[in-house]
Amino acid sequence: MIELGLSRISRLLQQTPLSWKAIHIAGTNGKGSISAYLSHLLSAGGVRCGRFTSPHLIDRWDCITIGEDVVQESLFRQIEARVKLRDQTLGIGASEFELLTATAFEIFNHERVDIGVVEVGMGGRLDATNILSDVLVSVIAKIGLDHQSLLGDTIEQITREKAGILKAGVPCVVDGTNSIEVIRTLDKRIRELGIESNFVRPETQSPLLGRLFATLDLQPHQQANMSCAVSALKLALDRFRPEINVDMLLPQLSSVVWPGRLQKITLGPLVSREEPVLLDGAHNAQSAEVLGQYVDRKLRTEHKNVTWVIAASTGKDLSSLFQNIIRTGDKVAVTAFGPVDGMPWVKPADTEEVASCAQSISETGLVQTFGCDVSAAIEWACHEANGGPLVIAGSLYLASDVLRLLREAQKSS
Repeated sequence: MIELGLSRISRLLQQTPLSWKAIHIAGTNGKGSISAYLSHLLSAGGVRCGRFTSPHLIDRWDCITIGEDVVQESLFRQIEARVKLRDQTLGIGASEFELLTATAFEIFNHERVDIGVVEVGMGGRLDATNILSDVLVSVIAKIGLDHQSLLGDTIEQITREKAGILKAGVPCVVDGTNSIEVIRTLDKRIRELGIESNFVRPETQSPLLGRLFATLDLQPHQQANMSCAVSALKLALDRFRPEINVDMLLPQLSSVVWPGRLQKITLGPLVSREEPVLLDGAHNAQSAEVLGQYVDRKLRTEHKNVTWVIAASTGKDLSSLFQNIIRTGDKVAVTAFGPVDGMPWVKPADTEEVASCAQSISETGLVQTFGCDVSAAIEWACHEANGGPLVIAGSLYLASDVLRLLREAQKSS
């Protein structure tokens, strides 16, 4: 289960002073992309960098990277065992995420990283990652409605929780494309703390970054995330390595890959389809709106309808999620992701409930349920798409299952 609070993580790390500085990132959407941009640029600049994001994608340890490489499984398991033993010995009763956070932070110590790029797990104020004290810059990405049962019913309440990572004396970068309610709430907290702030919008960035946006054909949300990352990097390096020229590093952004977000994949040898498929972990209304706009603009040009493979987590507002991506006449394969390693509380939404929602949106389109058989859902969707546009979305955990299935199929082929 999810247990917010800092008391348990404080006890877990009480005897483990953190030997590195941090860049701390909160938000509803975009945190992972900003983290990827930052760690890539830091590594390109010769800074030894660790990155901790959540959830993991395929393996439980792939949420921790050192210098752009996933941490070795043997090291992960060794330090995780040490953290778990401490938890048991002291009778702390830490949550799975708290154990993972402590493991990541101790791996950063072990690997002697200079800077750790750390993504908030949930919220901010009471998130385990908010134990960080030596922070170079705080980043607030795009904020929307999600996890209301834990963070609050309104956008202002959720924003206040996420603003909990802001600290006196630590400058911050904010995605300036946020709603006016979010901006006002954040600005109030920033004024209370009296800290330096930078509200970033893509159109006000340097001409150099603007040319990069055009060259990479980035979507608006990608431009906003990249702008936040670059602004945060400049602030961090001003305080840590002012001799590094950030502008010289910007071309490196063209090689950043963030799996599970607008990712084009081929499904062979899993199925016979040769045309690429779009894989995206959009799992809330805000990220689904971004995906829907991308699909409408890029995939519906030659074909009126799109075929989908979808799943969702329990507790999600299915209507606001799927009405942003599914259109009348679309065909939909509904499935459920499998157990999530290290996150036993995460459960898939009932497939019949998801199918009913999809049918009400698609209206005339064909909707088929496949239970937890993701492979069968993909096979059906490929057949129905018949070479036309096909998108897999609705959950990061579904994206994980698909990538895992592909890896296994490739190993056995």
